[in-house]
Amino acid sequence: MIFSIAIYSSPSTQSSHSAYQFAQAAIAQGHRVYRIFFYHDAVYQSSSLLTPPQDEVNKATQWQLFAKEHDIELIVCIAAGLRRGIIDEKESTRYATTAHNLADSFELSGLGQLVDAAVHSERLITFGH
Repeated sequence: MIFSIAIYSSPSTQSSHSAYQFAQAAIAQGHRVYRIFFYHDAVYQSSSLLTPPQDEVNKATQWQLFAKEHDIELIVCIAAGLRRGIIDEKESTRYATTAHNLADSFELSGLGQLVDAAVHSERLITFGH
């Protein structure tokens, strides 16, 4: 089965952790994950500036490793990201900001990528609200 995952909640929530566990379990069961889409507060998971306490998992790093290992797209909603201070180098230049903080392996894009994920997957699973 081909899954896509939409995550809506911040990195510190149980639903964020559950999304990662679901993605791992799907791959382990022989399924494919087409795309992971970060929306609303979930965009914080894509920040290269995340610095959790030493006894907690760095969500950005966790998703980066998972995506590289399984060749999965990590898409961050551009509108939600910009609204929350998540910006890539291109948008940083466009808006003349002094820095960018989108972590490697993540890509800013529009809601069309979520629609595309739903079309190209057999199931779109959402986590958070």
